[in-house]
Amino acid sequence: MKKIIISLVIALTVVALLVAPAMAAGKNGPAGKSNIAHLYLYEKDPGTWEIVEGGAWGKMKYNLSGENFDFVFNGHGLIPGEDYTLIYYPDPWPGTGLICLGSGTANGGGNVNIKNSVDTGDLPIADDANSGAKIWLILDSDLDCESGVWSAWQPTEYLFEYDLITFDDTD
Repeated sequence: MKKIIISLVIALTVVALLVAPAMAAGKNGPAGKSNIAHLYLYEKDPGTWEIVEGGAWGKMKYNLSGENFDFVFNGHGLIPGEDYTLIYYPDPWPGTGLICLGSGTANGGGNVNIKNSVDTGDLPIADDANSGAKIWLILDSDLDCESGVWSAWQPTEYLFEYDLITFDDTD
């Protein structure tokens, strides 16, 4: 009987360890049958692309369709006073067709709020190698939004999408 109990405890522990990361990621995608969806962004380890436990994170609420890509993004655990830009990043590198969605400065608590309505067209764009759009929060100083040219690549300072998204431009 003791062996059965120990085996059950071990099995439940293994299941909990496998399920916990997925549960911690939060709910992405559409909110029921509405036109509103959510996307979580996380600090990730650039060697494995796994979410950094206890790292910076953010949540974007956005419309799945419309004349403009309307969204609100709230980031947490960021560098206070640092300027950030939320971008759509199409593959392959160097991200030709990249779109800067909005910018903001992290407050003293390391939180940033970025809200905007951008005429993006459909996301992902036709030339994107992905079936959905990658949304990233990057350091404002690492990218020139007008030219789309990267001046630095510091992935340990960025937030990356948990999942790909789509947006249907209706006009």
